[in-house]
Formats: sequence, structure tokens, C-alpha cells
Amino acid sequence: MTFATHDDYFADCPPESRVLLGRIQREVERRVPGATRCIAYQMPAFRQQRVFFYFAAFKKHIGIYPPVTQDAALIAETAPFRGPKGNLSFPYAQELPLELIGRIAEALDRQYSATPARKRRA
Repeated sequence: MTFATHDDYFADCPPESRVLLGRIQREVERRVPGATRCIAYQMPAFRQQRVFFYFAAFKKHIGIYPPVTQDAALIAETAPFRGPKGNLSFPYAQELPLELIGRIAEALDRQYSATPARKRRA
């Protein structure tokens, strides 16, 4: 399925996931003023000059991408949620750590604002 908006994506999710995705969406918008909603890789995402935060609902968890790579303290704090590539998985069986997710969004915004976008080859 192809999604044009966050709402389209959310509508395709089970109600319990939809609630959590909405909370994440509001937290990112609160923490990163000026971030705009978009869809990237068929996931809800946020962008400033470029996409810096993706999130998605899966069968057993909420995923957040890409990994934080420039904040050692935050990397250590998120270790229990990190997969082999550094992406984060928040299991439905645990309370969603919104404050932490907000700080992740801020860190990813800083990380991607500081890194120049790569140019695509023609």
C-alpha cells in the first residue's frame, strides 16, 4: 500500500498502534518546531532541510529510524532498544518512553542539520 500522509499510514494500523504513533507525532512536533510531516520509505517521517526522523508500527513494536550516531550519552541510554544497525524498537509490552523519543528527535534533527546532504549520482 502507498501512503500520502501520516493520517493515511495511521489509518492502516491497528487502533492501539495508531494511538502510540499519534503520541510520537505530537512529541516530535513539540520538540522540533518547524519540522514538517512527510512520508519517506512508506513510513511517517519528519523533515527540516531533509528527512531526519522516521517511525513505523510493526507487529510487536514501534520502530524509530535512523540511528543516533553523534550523541554518546543518548546512544548509551537507548542501548536497551537498539537493534544490530542501531535502529530503535520500542515493544508494545512496555510503556512508550515519549520523553526519550522527544530527545531522540532533537538529536536526529541536530545530527542531520549538521551533515550535508549527499548528492545523488545522475
